[in-house]
Amino acid sequence: MALPAATGPWLLPGATVDVVTRTPWLRPDFADGEGALRLASHSFAVEADGLRILVDTGIGNGKQRANPAWHDLDSGYEARLTAAGFAPETVDIVILTHLHTDHVGWNTRFDGGSWVPTFPNARYLASLTEWNYWAGAEMEEARQQMFRDSVHPVRDAGLFGLVDVADAGTDIAPGVRLLPSPGHTPGQVTVELSSQGESALISGDSIHHPVQIGHPELCSCVDIAPGLAARTRRRMLDSLAGTSTLLLGSHFPPPTAGYVRREGGTYRLVPSAPGGATVRPATA
Repeated sequence: MALPAATGPWLLPGATVDVVTRTPWLRPDFADGEGALRLASHSFAVEADGLRILVDTGIGNGKQRANPAWHDLDSGYEARLTAAGFAPETVDIVILTHLHTDHVGWNTRFDGGSWVPTFPNARYLASLTEWNYWAGAEMEEARQQMFRDSVHPVRDAGLFGLVDVADAGTDIAPGVRLLPSPGHTPGQVTVELSSQGESALISGDSIHHPVQIGHPELCSCVDIAPGLAARTRRRMLDSLAGTSTLLLGSHFPPPTAGYVRREGGTYRLVPSAPGGATVRPATA
């Protein structure tokens, strides 16, 4: 799902028109001719060793949200997932990169007067560090509402699991590894995929937009620890640069996927050729 044009200046205030226009490779896919950023919200559907895995669940339908762009949506998310071969009842694992509103919304759907798990046969996974942080945090009402309608119903149904993610990463299925990527939130993870000699990395919100690839110092207004977020991002980009690992951006607009290359003392994203990505984004 494409996000409104106003999202860019709010989310990444340091990505000014001047910064964007001085990064010409962002146009036309990732920014328009006037320097406005293009952003989207994605889930990713993955098959691994017979398991059907969903990474993040987007914004959700019918949720009462403070952000007008997320409030009381009526999207065709479930139909698109089903058309892609991932009917909700067939999903085995849901990975939540972190517990923010636009990554957990389709955890639940409204049915029979209450919020129920959208993926009734799945195990939902989040990092233990992430859970512990929010369990001890003072949350504003809007965030409490998100937990009430999109997290607690899953926990109450016995479907919510916590992963103590090791520093070197933790495998949750063959070829699927969670990597600690703190900064945006304390327990955020990125998701490393590998199969038959190929690999990909799902960014979560370690990188909101490709402008942060060219300017890794740019931080989001909602990063809990901006300095740590920037260090995590630089470490990630350095590890990806010049490799054949495909970067999949949780908020990148189409083409969504690409390869990181070094350029002029920083980095750039070279979009993947059409059909090059083997992991399908399902717009949220």
